[in-house]
Amino acid sequence: MKSVFFDVDTQLDFVYPGGALYVPGAESIVENLNKLTRYAEQQRYQIIATADAHSEDDAEFQVWKAHCVAGTVGQQRCAATLSTGQIVIEKQKLDCFSNPNLRPLLKDLAADHYVVYGVVSEYCVKCAALGLLETGARVELVTDAIKCIDPAAEKAMIDEFTARGGLTVKTDFVLARG
Repeated sequence: MKSVFFDVDTQLDFVYPGGALYVPGAESIVENLNKLTRYAEQQRYQIIATADAHSEDDAEFQVWKAHCVAGTVGQQRCAATLSTGQIVIEKQKLDCFSNPNLRPLLKDLAADHYVVYGVVSEYCVKCAALGLLETGARVELVTDAIKCIDPAAEKAMIDEFTARGGLTVKTDFVLARG
């Protein structure tokens, strides 16, 4: 089975208090994010990392507070999720599949298994997880390595994801496969 780890928007503006669009409690998943990243490195699994990269006057800021402006500290990825050889897919919209380079990359990688984690569960993680299911691959959502804004919306997202054939796992389960 060819596995790819899919890290969604683990950027300073989302993960840590003081970030421009901080997700409350997101710092609590950093240890699991680090474990998943190091495991993927050890197993030589490709990591695809999505990252918001907005302009200073991005249209998205009419809906969301300004965040992850390209070149700012807040746009940087968390140290826990940095990895040599990871492929970063920058995006200006919630959906990582809005970047026209993602689908061809996935086709070239020809993975049959994705492990998904990051922030925000009911927004960008949802777009990534559901989009990856459309590839026909096995998609696992690491539920102790995601964080939401609205727990009810996160539950609805997980229910939709599993109804479409996605699987939920915990970090320790992923690590134990090694």
